[in-house]
Amino acid sequence: MTRTRVAVLISGRGSNMAALLAAAEDPSYPAEIALVLSNRPDAAGLAHAASRGVATAVVESRAFKGDRAGFEAAMEAEIARHGAEIIALAGFMRVLTEAFVTRWEGRMINVHPSLLPSFPGLDTHARALAAGVRLHGCTVHLVTAGVDEGPILAQAAVPVLPGDSEAALAARVLAEEHRIYPAALAWLAAGRVRVEGGRAGISDAPWATGSLANPLPSAPGLSKR
Repeated sequence: MTRTRVAVLISGRGSNMAALLAAAEDPSYPAEIALVLSNRPDAAGLAHAASRGVATAVVESRAFKGDRAGFEAAMEAEIARHGAEIIALAGFMRVLTEAFVTRWEGRMINVHPSLLPSFPGLDTHARALAAGVRLHGCTVHLVTAGVDEGPILAQAAVPVLPGDSEAALAARVLAEEHRIYPAALAWLAAGRVRVEGGRAGISDAPWATGSLANPLPSAPGLSKR
């Protein structure tokens, strides 16, 4: 099976990157992690990727002193050098230009720690607690020019429990991120994602038991959980 090559972009520890690497170790998984790229040389996730035999690269954003186009061109040179066809953002803490996003339209995904469209942007767990919501969660979506506005591929919900701290809620959500991100990447890599009218659909996705509020469609190379 020919697998689709993926570049994962990180800025820190890369826990979602680690979940993608673990999924890609299954030879039936349709994506191969070809590159882990960081804008920070001290990102802890780089060492983890290297320990798994995955190529790594650093394109330090600070070196470009506000030249966003130059920074993105340098990243794309590394991505092209490793033959990646899809970009997966995993804690990549840089806002990408509209031009970059347009070039990768339909081929770039992100995981966000809220049930979008609720709580886009930063500090999602604190905001969820402050709002008094009973359900919180995470979303995997295609990346568009609007931050956290792209077509939704997968969501998982968790309960907000009485007395929850921000850290406790974040940990509960993160476990679901690690579950749904590999599934969504698998669908995209296998060519099963279709977007019409700004909404995404997954072809041939039977439903399996999954998270509290929304079962997870099965994906190639992933066992049902």
